[in-house]
Amino acid sequence: MAISLASLRRSGTPQPPRLLVYGVAGVGKTKLAASAPAPVFLQTEDGLGTLEAATFGMLRSFADVMEAIVSLYSEPHDFQTVVLDSLDWLEPMIWQATCDRQAPSWANIETPGYGKGYVAALDVWRDFLEGINSLRDERGMAVVLLAHADIKRFDSPETDPYDRYQPKLHSRAAALVQEHVDAVLFAHYRISTIKSDAGFGKKVVRGVSGGDRLLHTIERPAFLAKNRFGLEEVLPLDWNELAASIPFYSQQSATPTANTGA
Repeated sequence: MAISLASLRRSGTPQPPRLLVYGVAGVGKTKLAASAPAPVFLQTEDGLGTLEAATFGMLRSFADVMEAIVSLYSEPHDFQTVVLDSLDWLEPMIWQATCDRQAPSWANIETPGYGKGYVAALDVWRDFLEGINSLRDERGMAVVLLAHADIKRFDSPETDPYDRYQPKLHSRAAALVQEHVDAVLFAHYRISTIKSDAGFGKKVVRGVSGGDRLLHTIERPAFLAKNRFGLEEVLPLDWNELAASIPFYSQQSATPTANTGA
């Protein structure tokens, strides 16, 4: 690549967003993504259910996922959003692809020991991330990566260790993916606590769901989150509410509405 003053451009021009949305089962992550403008789904699990959306069908291997990405990159289409559902079902495919590259010496990702397999898998993760970044940078597509949530111990350097919600991925892979997205958003129900009398002067605290589905955008001790858009700390789990605060969409003439076709 030849670099000269002629190649300079002004930063700050809004680009299509790259979002990682993770959350508890059934909260509505897939429905949120299906409400994005003209989405196409890369399915590694059957999460669409009765939702109508364009899909390549179930992708059974990492090679299938990359082939779908190449198709979106090289063929004419009108899709505006690529959705990967889900990252944690993609991860075993990435582990298998990593082992295949080492065949016949690796029977599984644990074969080399000392976590070396998971380090090697990062190269395959980078191939995937490079592919979706190409769709964003060169085809102008927004990216939505979906993942389930897991409760994991967080070893803070400032406090005693505590548990929190995180994407259900190996820690090295999770860190790499988080570096490549503009926002990590945690989807959950609104929870409140009530105290009840258990007798003998003891109180029992119970969590109660209010039914509201929320999207958390800023990290808190209970969960991992971040964003580069200056989003409100908590948003309704609704695409139009989210898009209204993302510069790429908010600076267009109108906030995008749900569109599940090509």
